[in-house]
Amino acid sequence: MYEWLLWFHVISFISWFAVLFYLPRLFVYHAENIENEGFVKVAKIQEMKLFKYIGVPSMWATILSGAGLIYLGGWMSSPWLHVKLLFVALLIAYFYSLNKYRLEFLEDRCTKSGKFFRIYNEVPTLLMLVIVAMVVLKPF
Repeated sequence: MYEWLLWFHVISFISWFAVLFYLPRLFVYHAENIENEGFVKVAKIQEMKLFKYIGVPSMWATILSGAGLIYLGGWMSSPWLHVKLLFVALLIAYFYSLNKYRLEFLEDRCTKSGKFFRIYNEVPTLLMLVIVAMVVLKPF
């Protein structure tokens, strides 16, 4: 059972990260083409579908399968897990910040630049580095 749950967790994690990497990139294009009505209309649809239909389900699948792995692995007292969970919480906050920007774009009130979103797009990479290091290296 554990191996199948781990498999599902990794697939969910990859799917969620696809959204975490691509949605801010869509925001770059959206911000830089704000005057192009046709493009903006399509971007809003893509952003919504990516967030709601791929992002939210894959985030919950990652969280729930991760909780199952913690339970089955008996790791609740492991210090590395607490560090990992802290960074996962930051990742969840980042994910919902993307929804905040998505809604601002939807209502034509986002004032952030393409450059901002290029930089903001690096946040999940940094969080992922720590999360994966905690799981693989278990340093504490």
